[in-house]
Amino acid sequence: MEKREESAVKTYADLVRAIEESGRPYELAAVERAYRMAEQAHAGQKRLSGESYVSHPVAVACLTVDLGLDTDSVVAALLHDTVEDTKITSADVRAAFGAEVELLVDGVTKLGRISFSSVEEQQAENLRKMLLAMSKDVRVMLIKLCDRLHNMRTGDGWPEQKRRDKSLETMEVYAPIAHRLGMSNIKEELEDRSLRYLDPVGYQDITDALAKNGGADAFISGIAERIGERLAEVGIAECTIKKRIKSVYGIYRKMYMQNRTFEEIYDVYAVRIILNTVGECYNALGVIHDMYHPIPSRFKDYISTPKPNLYQSLHTTVIGHEGIPFEVQIRTWEMDQTAEYGVAAHWKYKAGVSTKDKLDDRIAWVRQLLESQRESEDAGDLLRDIKSELLPEEVFAFTPKGDVINLPAGATAIDFAYAIHSAVGNRMTGAKANGRIVPIDHKVVTGEIIEVITGPKDKGPSRDWLNIVVTSEAKNKIRNWFKKERKEENIAEGKAALEKELRRNLVTIPADKYDAFMADLARRQRLNTPEELYAAIGYGGLQLSRLMIKIKDEYARLLKEKNPVEVLDVPIRKHKASEGVIVEGLDNCMVKFAKCCNPLPGDDIIGFITRGFGVSIHKRSCPNACGGLLGDDAPRWVSARWADSVKESFKSSLEISAVDRGGLMADVAVLIAEMHLPCYSISARQLPDGRATMSLTIGVNNTEHLNTVIARLRKIKSITNITRV
Repeated sequence: MEKREESAVKTYADLVRAIEESGRPYELAAVERAYRMAEQAHAGQKRLSGESYVSHPVAVACLTVDLGLDTDSVVAALLHDTVEDTKITSADVRAAFGAEVELLVDGVTKLGRISFSSVEEQQAENLRKMLLAMSKDVRVMLIKLCDRLHNMRTGDGWPEQKRRDKSLETMEVYAPIAHRLGMSNIKEELEDRSLRYLDPVGYQDITDALAKNGGADAFISGIAERIGERLAEVGIAECTIKKRIKSVYGIYRKMYMQNRTFEEIYDVYAVRIILNTVGECYNALGVIHDMYHPIPSRFKDYISTPKPNLYQSLHTTVIGHEGIPFEVQIRTWEMDQTAEYGVAAHWKYKAGVSTKDKLDDRIAWVRQLLESQRESEDAGDLLRDIKSELLPEEVFAFTPKGDVINLPAGATAIDFAYAIHSAVGNRMTGAKANGRIVPIDHKVVTGEIIEVITGPKDKGPSRDWLNIVVTSEAKNKIRNWFKKERKEENIAEGKAALEKELRRNLVTIPADKYDAFMADLARRQRLNTPEELYAAIGYGGLQLSRLMIKIKDEYARLLKEKNPVEVLDVPIRKHKASEGVIVEGLDNCMVKFAKCCNPLPGDDIIGFITRGFGVSIHKRSCPNACGGLLGDDAPRWVSARWADSVKESFKSSLEISAVDRGGLMADVAVLIAEMHLPCYSISARQLPDGRATMSLTIGVNNTEHLNTVIARLRKIKSITNITRV
């Protein structure tokens, strides 16, 4: 990959130079035609950072050359924004460069012309489209990763909020995908650049700590020299030794997620030994353990048990003679190429690849993820599954027969059972870990032998398991069982749950409009009848918390159609803000925020003129506001909006659901303190089913700030759901 310190701005001359230096047989004529087409299409367009827009696709194309991708990939990289942002169509691309390039360009192109009900839904559908194209041709994702990498390299030109949004998306979606594809260089740079925008203080603290440790380079160089001499003495002369310093984000995760100091991280420094054969790798491991004292439990053999992305290496952490711990990675040349470039190694190191080799195995998870999504009516499920399935941490456990089962960190014995087979999961009644009976929500640990205890064939899963399992595979198999085996029960439970939620949110739909309202709601969820809607809620295919957002929007629209409210006729003039809110027609009025909905900057709001207490500000979707618009006090509701710059802190309440465990409240409190948020109240209580609920009231600046807080809270172990109240 391109060195990070090089300029991110590239010209066509840079691309030609990169192609020539690669020594690969690229079709320069096709590349030049693609560049001319992109240059003409993007003529007059500028990036936010100021340079000509065409410099971006050129830079992306340079990255694809660095990865060793083929001519079609370079052409598609040059054209990847033309269909989305210019008058060029997919048909134009196909006519000029063929169907294969059209597939690549279309796979990277976002669904910009389709209307979605939320930003998250649009993000999910864009990702679904990209993964579908990737399942047909993995180069789609490789080009997209190059596109995102260059955007992150030039992100200083974005507005601050866009930088944070893009960084969060990169951290939660694209870096994990790069990890799953085995592309460690791209993964680490995406994480580091995202961290720089998400937590600039933490990023700077770590870079300063690395810079202060000036003797580190001399230390690790001395280690490498001594290891090379010792290996030569035992007859392993042909080897390459590389020095490595852990990525900033890798250090950050251990410091802030595991509450360690910089000095307590044992793998900041590493030596990588690259050899010719697997036998030499194990011989070298013995030499290293003879030279230095190994740290117990810090040895990992990924050669005999490769990671899902086919990463292979021996890892051991030892204590140097200076008393400083460091990591040693031992692998063959082929393993090193796979570790650095992942899927792209198939193009970079195998000229004229004619077979897919193990490519199908590498992207099988994509097809599995898309297959599991077919039964889901909630577009947001895909994003949640991506974030849970593609976590960098993994655990490896064994069946009693010795088969290896790979799961994301935090997976339970139930996830293990469903990873074996759906029939095993459905019949599960208990589990053993290393011969000892454990609860079914036992967190699987690497190296354990898990034995699943099964019951009779008519035994089925419990609905509570949906709140315990981690993997999308297990969740969808449980939902499918209830969908097929308990249809009538699903309808009854779903209808009861929906009606209870409607009452809780003070949503009262007139009886003469109820059936039509539910039928329309079902159609919006791509379901045929209200019964299918109830069933989807019953078996967990639809989340009520998300569905209620759409119901409230439809309910507000229904109320307005029944009795439209006329806006007070006031002269247009410049209004002064009170408490960060501008109320149409009133200057310097007393404003208070309704406790029933706790509006935040970013929410669509409306004001109610009270008797003697100023104007009460509600969210427009608040049931009290929706109901009040139809009553006798309708004329007292006035238009309101947030001022351009609101600096106040606003109270916001959250309801947190979690699997009960010791230290949960402490973890939440520590995170709130780390984010320097005012905490007005916090309470928790145990539930009889082994779960816990927590109520939290904090101070935030706006909805975007709140969303960032919620995203951080979701990463705390055991938390399953967070609802704003």
